[in-house]
Amino acid sequence: MDALIESVTEPIERTAMEPIYALRDVERAFVSGGTELKAVAGIDLEIDAGEFVAIEGPSGSGKTTLLQLLGGLDKATEGTVRFGDVEMTEIDDSDLTQLRARDFGFVFQSFNLIPTLSAAENVEAAMVTGELDRRARRERAGDLLALVGLAERSHHLPSKLSGGEQQRVAIARAMANSPRVILADEPTGHLDSATAEDVVSTLARLSADRGVTVIVVTHSADVAGRAERRVRMRDGRIVPA
Repeated sequence: MDALIESVTEPIERTAMEPIYALRDVERAFVSGGTELKAVAGIDLEIDAGEFVAIEGPSGSGKTTLLQLLGGLDKATEGTVRFGDVEMTEIDDSDLTQLRARDFGFVFQSFNLIPTLSAAENVEAAMVTGELDRRARRERAGDLLALVGLAERSHHLPSKLSGGEQQRVAIARAMANSPRVILADEPTGHLDSATAEDVVSTLARLSADRGVTVIVVTHSADVAGRAERRVRMRDGRIVPA
């Protein structure tokens, strides 16, 4: 398995002196009915390259909003969100789109697979804007599905896969373009405990063995307990453990 991980991902050295993320006094406010609501407020956070971090908290705590800011799916209304040497609050939408495609892989609770495509085709679809030709895309998709234990299921449609298998396809798809960061929003929310353990183990392995930064939003203490670091949120703020 380790050899396979090495074959489909590029080694990334941890750089403890240079955090991959640095957030300072970050807020994300929304206006509803003339009232300003702060989904996140006063967030200061650093995340090192290669860390496996769990962001946990109850519904409405702001954890998904924070994940969206980290993934460039939304922009902070106050403060700074620095990714490497890029200030994400200052770049335009076109540059932000390129950053997402190049550096981030996303995994969602609902899998978001295309129902009419096989597992392999779902993974390949994430590579169509890259530089690989069709044959290379097909080979890489096969390698990534083998990485998550689905080599024998690559030609199955999502409807023929279990929930855990669908989520592992989603992880393979998230790895399609060798991202520096995987951002997972409640990736085990629809899974039983044994299947959830398999999914979290896959994510943990990518962080520990290959230096991919993994950030998981979860309300599950069991999932959060597998992370190197737990960041707890309540009412839009980070609170002490």
